[in-house]
Amino acid sequence: MDPIPASSGKTVRHRLNPGGERDAKSTLHMIAVARLRYCDRTRSYTARRLEEGLSKREVIRCLKRYIAREIYRSLREDLTAPAETGHL
Repeated sequence: MDPIPASSGKTVRHRLNPGGERDAKSTLHMIAVARLRYCDRTRSYTARRLEEGLSKREVIRCLKRYIAREIYRSLREDLTAPAETGHL
């Protein structure tokens, strides 16, 4: 899939898919918001990115991408790990 320009003003940005699974996107957003509220590591990341000049909306967008990568890696590891019992 080709990148779709999503730029405005001085910001140059691309997005891959404006559509997609609504439930998955909603879940990613809820995870990001919960981490912003309760996770110290996420709070320090957010503070650092805000100091770099990103808006809170852009920081949340970055968090969602990071969380999606974490979930994807975890799912891939689960699929490639040998089954301990040999059956589901």
